[in-house]
Amino acid sequence: MIAKIGRGVNIIGALSYNQLKVDKENGEVLATHRIRETINGNYTVAQLYHSFEPYLIANKRTEKPVLHISLNPDPRDNVNDENFKLIAKDYMERMGYGDQPYVVFKHTDIERTHIHIVSTCVDRNGKKIADNYEKLRSMNACRALEQEYKLIPATEKNRHPKEELFRPIDYRAANIKSQIASVVRHLPKYYHYQGLGTYNALLSLFNITAEEVKSELHRHPKQGLVYFALNEQGEKASNPFKASLFGKQAGLDALQKHFEQSKEKIKTEMAKEILKKTIEIAIHTTSNETEFKKQLLEQGVNTVIRRNHEGRIYGISFIDHESRSVWNGSQLGKNLSANIFNDCWNEKTTQKHQNELHDTIKILSPEKNNTKSETEKPHALFDFLDKSQSTQTSTDFGFMEILGSILPKTQGEDYEELTFANKMKKRRRKNGNKK
Repeated sequence: MIAKIGRGVNIIGALSYNQLKVDKENGEVLATHRIRETINGNYTVAQLYHSFEPYLIANKRTEKPVLHISLNPDPRDNVNDENFKLIAKDYMERMGYGDQPYVVFKHTDIERTHIHIVSTCVDRNGKKIADNYEKLRSMNACRALEQEYKLIPATEKNRHPKEELFRPIDYRAANIKSQIASVVRHLPKYYHYQGLGTYNALLSLFNITAEEVKSELHRHPKQGLVYFALNEQGEKASNPFKASLFGKQAGLDALQKHFEQSKEKIKTEMAKEILKKTIEIAIHTTSNETEFKKQLLEQGVNTVIRRNHEGRIYGISFIDHESRSVWNGSQLGKNLSANIFNDCWNEKTTQKHQNELHDTIKILSPEKNNTKSETEKPHALFDFLDKSQSTQTSTDFGFMEILGSILPKTQGEDYEELTFANKMKKRRRKNGNKK
């Protein structure tokens, strides 16, 4: 079993994210502890929030008082609800949070059924509960629970040396080509993206960008794709690499087929609606871009923003690692387009933000739908996404955060033409030396 512990500042965002799963029948409230009971056993974000409010009001100086924990048994374990409840209770007690209010949500929207626990790390007097050696204690707790409930142990897998390269690439290294290859050969198998823009948003997590090139061969137009490594500023930091160097699946023809397949597959899933509402909640419960990104990151969603030279946002993409899908804001809805975010973060006043935060708990309205999305288990090579910890967010729950503008603007260079010109120059020099 693997545990991920995330810390944040906004408990409404954490509760809303999980309640969305419940409302869409992709999850349920499995258990509660020190939470006010309801007459019918159903809960709303507002009702759950009231049980945490006294602890958060009493908070003295803890910057991130919200806990968002996920416990992930091996898919082969088939843990039943009663054992999930006991595992959650035992884990919280072992971690020192046994007397805290908390809610246990079960998620069933992917084949790997798992639980999320929302709680707070400050006690009723506002004092932070000690978290010394938290990672080590969490690991020891998981090993003990594996034995107690006869779960399959989570052990590190032996990987082929080449597979270790499947991680954010280092443009300073000598093997850039191999690093890019180990990424682009696998992404289409596990993520859905509907165009080159969303493909580039995903590639940016690995410090890579792709660019379409056009040329002419024997008077016939020709299209292709080249890949670049990016530096820390999101700028091109390598020579272009032709897609053909990485196999057919990295080329433009294969990608265009993948775009079409992704469009069809995503139509039948609830991922779009859940992601859309998660983002809308984040807009209402945060006051600036940094807070917005942090909150979504805690829900396993990366935000990639593109700006022009004047600093204006002209593109925004969201990478949902739970549904393995990538979306442009405009694909999710007109209210999530780049211009909306640009105006929102530039013009939103403190008073307006407070009013929207107050209204947020009324946003979610239960809607019943029997359609459940199914996504395949992520490849083991994606483990680094779970293990990477962002120094900007100080969270261990969600993947890497992309800061600022990471994608370069499309350049107009004709790389085929430049290569041909360089070859001609070399021939001229050789011919000149023969005379």
